[in-house]
Amino acid sequence: MSKELPHSIQRPLYLNRVLPFIGKSLIKVFTGQRRVGKSYLMLQIIDIIKRKDIQSNIIYINKEDLKFRNIKNAEHLNDYVLNKKSDSQKNYVFIDEIQEIENFELALRSLLLDDSMDLYCTGSNAKLLSSDIAGQLSGRFIEISVYSLTYLEFLKFHQLENTENTLQQYLKYGGLPYLIHLSLEDEIVFEYLKNIYSTIVFRDIIHRYAIRNTIFLEQLVYFFASNIGSVFSAKKISDFLKSQKVNMAPNQVQLYVQYLINSFLVHQVKRYDIEGKRLFEIGDKYYFENIGVRNALWGYHLKDLGKVMENIVHNHLLAEGYSVEVGILGAQEIDFIAEKQGEKLYVQVALSLLEQKTIDREFGNLKKINDNYPKMVVTMDKFSGNTMEGILAIDLRSFLSNEWKV
Repeated sequence: MSKELPHSIQRPLYLNRVLPFIGKSLIKVFTGQRRVGKSYLMLQIIDIIKRKDIQSNIIYINKEDLKFRNIKNAEHLNDYVLNKKSDSQKNYVFIDEIQEIENFELALRSLLLDDSMDLYCTGSNAKLLSSDIAGQLSGRFIEISVYSLTYLEFLKFHQLENTENTLQQYLKYGGLPYLIHLSLEDEIVFEYLKNIYSTIVFRDIIHRYAIRNTIFLEQLVYFFASNIGSVFSAKKISDFLKSQKVNMAPNQVQLYVQYLINSFLVHQVKRYDIEGKRLFEIGDKYYFENIGVRNALWGYHLKDLGKVMENIVHNHLLAEGYSVEVGILGAQEIDFIAEKQGEKLYVQVALSLLEQKTIDREFGNLKKINDNYPKMVVTMDKFSGNTMEGILAIDLRSFLSNEWKV
């Protein structure tokens, strides 16, 4: 059976979020790491629009295409769109990798004044919608964060059955859509993922921020790769690096960490004091946007499986539309507090529940939370029995298959 092309496979997680806003006077902005499928989503939206409005005028700009190299700033962008504009039809404007255009927000604000314009864009930088730019656009935009494929999307793209073997492939290779074109073999996939990593580091960090200390930047990435889910502050990282004969002041460390976050290479997760109901100012956790990129850099080892699990659970919650924090309850930690539309979900991640002390720790921490929101422990172990005082034990494959939602 031949596989479908990625641009023909729909991702309802994102399409359903944008469909209500098609034709509305709002800028639709897709943000996320390079190669997670933002461009494909735009192409799918173009197809939807063409089917609904055969008279539509589509204006498409891809800043990775050399033929658009002359669109360098807001004036160029505004002039190009106005030259392509139709006076008799609705104009749908799509701009891919808009962060490559200087002061693009000025052009978007001007174009939005025209009721015939419907604007869409993608960006691979988290500062695309910084407070300054948000102010320029006067709140007239919606942001749709796009992530690597979820496990169910991975199965859909690769036309695979939901088995333990396919779960292991997902844990090892991650969910970049282009993998559909490759044989799922270590040598082939990891070579591709290393190239993606190099593109992100060079184009979205080194080039954008004129980084000179590229060696330190790479060391920082490897540091995060080896310490998934550990609590770190800039000072703690700086102190560790000094022990490795690398001197970098905490403020410089923080700056480089922010570059990694801005490029969506890693996600920063804040810690939340459940009793005090406040965020801690220092001491965050970091998870890779794409676990396959992490594995390509650091290797996929059995001893890291617990860390990889934790990263995958975090990313799945994000893709499901939750905001995620680490919970602190006295001296105990709750791996994830996920919140969506005012509802919470508490999640602990444990590689195995075969030892009583692990059961006592993981379930005990959750039992101390004094509210009635759902609580669960995600593990690699299969279990089909009862809950523990209402706390669900669920294996990772069932969690990623959203069986907990049933």
